[in-house]
Amino acid sequence: MSSKRLVVNADDFGFTRDVNRGIIEAHQDGILTATTLMATGPAFEDAVRLSKENPALDIGVHLVLVGSSPFPATVAQLARAVALRRIRPYEELSAQVKRIVDAGLQPSHLDTHKHTHLLPPVLDAVARISEEFRIPWVRRPFDFPLQPGGISWKKRTVSRAFGVVRGRFERVLARHGCRFTDHFAGFQITGRYDASSLAELIRSLPEGSTEFMCHPGRCTEELLASKTRLKESREEELRALTSKAVRDALSESNVQLSRYRDL
Repeated sequence: MSSKRLVVNADDFGFTRDVNRGIIEAHQDGILTATTLMATGPAFEDAVRLSKENPALDIGVHLVLVGSSPFPATVAQLARAVALRRIRPYEELSAQVKRIVDAGLQPSHLDTHKHTHLLPPVLDAVARISEEFRIPWVRRPFDFPLQPGGISWKKRTVSRAFGVVRGRFERVLARHGCRFTDHFAGFQITGRYDASSLAELIRSLPEGSTEFMCHPGRCTEELLASKTRLKESREEELRALTSKAVRDALSESNVQLSRYRDL
């Protein structure tokens, strides 16, 4: 068995039907092994149906506290709302998990929209939910180092800033018995990669387990009318995830595709 294992995990399942369709294509025709479902997504029911039709796809929960009504628009606004107790992360997020479990799905992993579990009160809620619902895996969104070429200074700076909270983050997860992959990749290149750059990333993977976060989708009128910065780029990500060049890179680098439930 390879010492390099890669979980390819798509965010935003349930956001729109065309995003759902792209995620399923990336799974059926490409290297996608996992996805996280938005209980608050307008296309939630469509995603639940597709999950049951594709039992090999690992399903997690994409926990939402920001970016769409009735939640604050930005992470900074969320931090204020939590501090003022206008939003109670545990109550809100546990209800989202319960909706997915009640739909007949068994999630294997948790992550958050816009990485809001980097905020200590949100992380505390997510770790508690992981333990209580027995959903063992939680995203640790700290990119392993990439070559700086092609990545904006702003993205690199934000990614480095995430590292400031890394110590406490890992201690909280450990205290609640949460599991996480050895490495994570995808934040710095979200919406900005093609098949050749994804193949290059795969060739540079370190030993151990890595989660690669991605955002594939089809971009039709439904997505174009939605409030998100990732639109046409989802089609580019889908092309990369289904490309022969990427599959060849996996084989050449002896990287084994995995799901959370297989790790």
